[in-house]
Amino acid sequence: MNLHRIDLNLFAVFDAIYTAGSLTKAADVLCITQPAVSNSLARLREMLNDPLFVRTGHSMTPTPVAQNIIVPAREALGLLRKSVQQSHIFEPESSNKAFHFSSRDLLEVSIMPRLMARLQNVAPDITLTNYEVARSNVVSAMASGNLDFFADASTFTDPHLKKQRIAKDRFVVLARKNHPLLQQGLSLETFLKLGHINVSHRRSGAGTIDVALDKLGVKRKVVMRSQHFLTVPSAIVKTDMIACIPYHLAKHYDLAMYEIPFDIHPIEYYLYWHVSADNDSAHRWMREQISEVAKAYNPSH
Repeated sequence: MNLHRIDLNLFAVFDAIYTAGSLTKAADVLCITQPAVSNSLARLREMLNDPLFVRTGHSMTPTPVAQNIIVPAREALGLLRKSVQQSHIFEPESSNKAFHFSSRDLLEVSIMPRLMARLQNVAPDITLTNYEVARSNVVSAMASGNLDFFADASTFTDPHLKKQRIAKDRFVVLARKNHPLLQQGLSLETFLKLGHINVSHRRSGAGTIDVALDKLGVKRKVVMRSQHFLTVPSAIVKTDMIACIPYHLAKHYDLAMYEIPFDIHPIEYYLYWHVSADNDSAHRWMREQISEVAKAYNPSH
């Protein structure tokens, strides 16, 4: 039998006829016409090569084949109904669902620990994973179900993705304590004189800091380029280099912190997910948890 040709609706009609013992009563239960029930029964008879029911007086008596398949058919229909219901009802306290994230330093260092602490109280068996996915592969990874969320500080426009701004931050300058050139604070002149660590996932090109400086007609001196903010503290503590990193990362380190000596736009963090998951109850619940945790993510403290 070709499974691709099986219409599950036929088994719902079969179950109704078996239970009601009548095509007319089955039609009433299913809220369809009697001819529609008759047509479905004819298709099922052809598919199973058996009459399934024979008329006995005013009722339909099941054949041995019908009696043999009614129990597994009802079990299959019940499982299908349960699956549909569960897709609309999510119970976090008993769920063991795993959510897959792709995020850089933002989520992993600042939000994910807070999120995990929250989940321990309301959804102890839910697990989180965070791994790097190239931006070019994000949509396909989400479409295949291998990735639930992508978080980034830059905007990402794709018709298959939904997004939500979850947090704002600001850049600050990080330097080692007792830096010989920063005893009197950080001026723009000193900022431009010192060597910088530029954090970027791109091999080259201007970042947010460089764009802001370009508007002032000046350039900074980049002496090191890194892919991750987390490599910055260990490089700074042993050198006279400085780096511009988000405040909510900088505050975790026992290093000197300075305000950037020029105007620069705040950092905005976005959460992305696939349109197919927009109405999923579990997915929607997790987005709410992330939003609640991110409320404490304030640029000023």
